[in-house]
Amino acid sequence: MSIPSAADLLIEIGTEELPPAALAGLSTAFCDGVVKRLDEAKLSHGSAQAFASPRRLAVIVKEVASAQPDELVSRRGPSLKAAFAPDGAPTKAALGFAQSCGINVEALEVEETNKGAWLCHRQQMRGKATSALLPQLTNEALAALPIPKRMRWGDSNVEFVRPLHWVCMLLGESVVPGEVLGLPIDRLTYGHRFHHPEAINLASPTAYLSSLRGARVEADLAARRTTIRQQVETLAAKAGGSAMIDASVLDEVTALCEWPVALLGHFDASFLEVPPEVLIETMQANQKYFPVVNGDGQLLPCFITVSNIESLEPDQVRAGNERVIRPRFADAKFFWEQDLKTPLSERVDALQGIVFQHQLGNLLQKTERVVRLSAWIAEQIGADSMQTCQAARLAKTDLVTLMVGEFGSLQGVMGRYYAEQAQEPTSISAAIEQHYWPKHAGDRLPETDIARAVAIADRIDTLVGIFAIGQRPTGVKDPYGLRRAAIAVLRILIETPLSLDLLVLFEQAARGYPAALNAQGGVEEVLAYCLERLRHYYADASAEQAADPDVIASVLALELSQPSDIDRRIHAVQGFRSQPEASALAAANKRTRNILRKVSATEISECVNPELLEEGAERSLSAAVDAMTDQVQALLDQQDYVSALSELSSLRQPLDDFFEQVMVMVDEPAIRANRLALLKRLEGLFLGVADISLLQA
Repeated sequence: MSIPSAADLLIEIGTEELPPAALAGLSTAFCDGVVKRLDEAKLSHGSAQAFASPRRLAVIVKEVASAQPDELVSRRGPSLKAAFAPDGAPTKAALGFAQSCGINVEALEVEETNKGAWLCHRQQMRGKATSALLPQLTNEALAALPIPKRMRWGDSNVEFVRPLHWVCMLLGESVVPGEVLGLPIDRLTYGHRFHHPEAINLASPTAYLSSLRGARVEADLAARRTTIRQQVETLAAKAGGSAMIDASVLDEVTALCEWPVALLGHFDASFLEVPPEVLIETMQANQKYFPVVNGDGQLLPCFITVSNIESLEPDQVRAGNERVIRPRFADAKFFWEQDLKTPLSERVDALQGIVFQHQLGNLLQKTERVVRLSAWIAEQIGADSMQTCQAARLAKTDLVTLMVGEFGSLQGVMGRYYAEQAQEPTSISAAIEQHYWPKHAGDRLPETDIARAVAIADRIDTLVGIFAIGQRPTGVKDPYGLRRAAIAVLRILIETPLSLDLLVLFEQAARGYPAALNAQGGVEEVLAYCLERLRHYYADASAEQAADPDVIASVLALELSQPSDIDRRIHAVQGFRSQPEASALAAANKRTRNILRKVSATEISECVNPELLEEGAERSLSAAVDAMTDQVQALLDQQDYVSALSELSSLRQPLDDFFEQVMVMVDEPAIRANRLALLKRLEGLFLGVADISLLQA
């Protein structure tokens, strides 16, 4: 039987149940790793597809070559001068090289190069058979998987994320001989643990998916995800509502099932008296259920669970899930009722029992600092100071409730509910929840000035305090979430926008700490840290908000500290750089800065003397600067940087003429000082927006 030139390849690794959170990543990494090593081995192939279920990682690669291509291998030996003695006899160098090549000296060839002649040996090497390479290739791909902690089992030294049970590897219709992670390779795979525990003899890779589906295993992760979504949506519609399908829950359920079967369950409607977020959190986080809501978004007394078995008695499976959820909901209802007995205003003193940071005191002390700073911010942005202080005072009190003690992710949300129940104003109850916003990248921002004041104050206090005790983030370690806090403050100030100065904010926050801590001494460091976060903010921004690194650098070079103003400048410069004048003006500004940098301040006149302007080009430039100075300054005062740069763009031609026709560093001191003064004045106009000399061509 002749060996085909190419055949489909199947590699499947059968394991104990893989960690669901890591399954998709492991599947992709395994497929990429196999393809990468096929490419490195110079084995041509077609497309590749990854497959995964709780008990397997697999990949099918189309049209894999049966062997590596033959290759002409050339080895260079000693130079011709070093290879032969004057009498023509081969030297030890030539003899040794020939011996290493397995041939006589006479069989060696001569290679002529521009550096001389050399002995060489050329040999046609036959490519290795693919089947001989695949076991090692697979071992390497598995070893490279992103597994933080590997395990061993039995008396073997083999390590993997979970114990292995089988290895199936077919190249076309043939089993690949060898071992992978100590297990012999076979053509056997296995179906569902309960529906079809028997081995399945695969004829070829093309039979893989259909054979497993017949054995109640959907190996295609994406197809399984789609099936689950469709089943869940169908059941929710039958229940008269729609399913809340959280992407992370859907992914985890997909990774937990090989043959998903969705079932509709119900719970006592009396539990709906509890805030819906609590019930939803219980269903999604604890049970991996899908809640169901009506057309108004209100929770219905039912849920959808996904089983990994097609049970002959689905009612028993449904009843079991209903039985499990009942005590969890009962606990939540108990927590709700008990918490309502003590208003948030009576829980403030209890914050004394929670340590914020052992060097920075407890949560009550932090609350007092945040109240003070929030009040100051409220005055700056026109928010109601009394309501802001009350919101700041109550912001953390839900942390001492039973509900948040059980469901930590609901901090703020429960605070809003408890504040509403205590008849606090809507603005205060909303601020208690919203002062945690944004919680993550892309999350919504606080919607009111009261909430914004508390949100900023809370994070600014943390930043100043943690920097004051020398605990700034290093590398990937950020135990206090300072990166997230800094980005959150920047987003609120820029995207709202609010005209607050970071330096002033940090100084105000530092005053709230004891003098012995010297928080004021860390203000410059924390300011520099937050401004550095701006680079990441614009790098991660949407296309509309993104800015180039050199544009950001040109604005940050001015050492400003008001993020909303910095943002306006950055977007003005980003737009300016696309204009035809930008490149020339940037180059001229760079030349100007280089000239001024090389002279001392005493060598520059205080102002431009028109009588000392000798050349026509310098008179034209001075006149152009005079004509636009007042108008540009007015635009800068209005923070209209787009219009200011547009005005300054008209200086391109006068500037070009000046540098082409005028020598700045002339011998005459008065003339030189006057020309330097003109450049200094020009530089000042541009620096009103940014240091555009830093813009790259």
